[in-house]
Amino acid sequence: MADTSIKNWFKSGAPWVWLTGAAVAVSVIMVVGLLGLIAVRGLGFFWPADVQQFEYKDDRGQIITLAGEVYDEEEVLAQRLRETGIVLPEGVEMVTRYLVKVGNRDVGGMDFRWIIKDNIQSQSTPEGMFVAERREWGNFYGYLKSVKQDGVVTAEGDAAWNVLEQLLQRADQLHAQIRVLEKDEIGAINYRIERLRLMERGLELEGTLNEAAKAELVDGRAALNAEYQGLQQELNDLYLAVSRDALVATTANGKDVEIPLKNIVAIHQPNAMSVFGKFGHYFANIWAFISGEPREANTEGGVFPAIFGTVMMVIIMSIFVTPFGVVAAVYLREYAKQGVLTRIIRIAVNNLAGVPSIVYGVFGLGFFVYFLGGNIDALFFPEALPTPTFGTPGLLWASLTLAILTVPVVIVATEEGLARIPSNIREGSLALGATKWETLWKTVIPMASPAMMTGLILAVARAAGEVAPLMLVGVVKLAPTLPLDGNFPFLHLDYKFMHLGFHIYDVGFQSPNVEAARPLVYATALLLVLVIIVLNIAAITIRNRLRERYKALDN
Repeated sequence: MADTSIKNWFKSGAPWVWLTGAAVAVSVIMVVGLLGLIAVRGLGFFWPADVQQFEYKDDRGQIITLAGEVYDEEEVLAQRLRETGIVLPEGVEMVTRYLVKVGNRDVGGMDFRWIIKDNIQSQSTPEGMFVAERREWGNFYGYLKSVKQDGVVTAEGDAAWNVLEQLLQRADQLHAQIRVLEKDEIGAINYRIERLRLMERGLELEGTLNEAAKAELVDGRAALNAEYQGLQQELNDLYLAVSRDALVATTANGKDVEIPLKNIVAIHQPNAMSVFGKFGHYFANIWAFISGEPREANTEGGVFPAIFGTVMMVIIMSIFVTPFGVVAAVYLREYAKQGVLTRIIRIAVNNLAGVPSIVYGVFGLGFFVYFLGGNIDALFFPEALPTPTFGTPGLLWASLTLAILTVPVVIVATEEGLARIPSNIREGSLALGATKWETLWKTVIPMASPAMMTGLILAVARAAGEVAPLMLVGVVKLAPTLPLDGNFPFLHLDYKFMHLGFHIYDVGFQSPNVEAARPLVYATALLLVLVIIVLNIAAITIRNRLRERYKALDN
């Protein structure tokens, strides 16, 4: 009886239901665990940790003073440390050591240092210790001694903090003005000067560069140069003004260091902060990471250019991939004769979805960049040659490459949606006098639009995380200007751009400061996941609205 009941239980399919449910549960747990790990490691980087000051006995037996943030703790074999020349007591097998971010790289030569727990003589968290985030040389840890203006000490001790806050606000305002001048106003003038140069070269190639045209070009350059000189003088005045102030700080080991305020991004005292103050600083750090630009070989600063480049590339890719994928699917399902050739085409489309992405990158480089872009330059931009305009990797070619990579997904999803439309709807439309094209355009395609959006969602999810092909067709480590600005034609499809996926690769594997870059890898990975989720939610929302709109027709 027991054997019979077990056989019946297996025949009912219940074990496979439980097995499938367990597999789904394990998958969900693994995904949540991975996202949780990334979130903890990434978001924890922005918390203003206390700065510890250590009295420490170094390898030579001397007592030194150092300060910094404790980044990590680990247990290591004592023998492993002895092999590196570190002297440890006999009989000790395991040693606890801390990874401390000591900063002050311009003073001590290193950003991180491992210290052995047993060699710590004393440890404290002094309230007077501050952390200065700098534009160069990373963090600085020390005590504020005085503030200087034009080389003259104007405040010392506790009174220096009030003066320092005002001077830092002034420096931030000056930096904002400098950025506007350099990136916007002077950048626009340089762009217009370059346009005049290309115009002159174009007239030369056409043989129409007469005296009147030369005079007009000279007048245009003179006006732009006069405007440029005025802005350059204003910029020099701002640089002179922002270089006026400095602070003098004392390191943990008693050395005085002068730091110009123009090199400081932010300054805070974590040991003196309340819990609410730390939370406020925490969210400010997250916002600075999202909205700022990278510094120090991408190991400091923010990732806004990478966010912008990723979103812009996905949007342009979607504009290209959706119509091409839908048109191909409509032809294969509605117009093509269903025979051997059509089946072969479908098999080829399905196989394209499994081609390694780097192959698409090589294709994009050869066809789009060198062939198509080179011919576009020869036909439409001869005045810029030999400097390429579209014959070089850029935003357009990266978007088209990913469009080709993801178009099989859109074709397959759209075909499946078209196949689910009942034939009596087509027949009813034709019976009422509509043509086949009108039936498709006004009835079938709208009803299949949720499936099209499903294909687009899958395409966006894959394209946003791709890195390998983008390395060949447009992504760079650092792009000084965004592809979207105030200069005509406003959206510059020929510009190179930054991407979150490539940023993760660069920070994680190409960074000169591995320890400093490690938390940024997690933070940027979490941000990339969130960007993909936001893009998918937007597409899913549109799909669900379309599904509700045509639900009555489906029924």
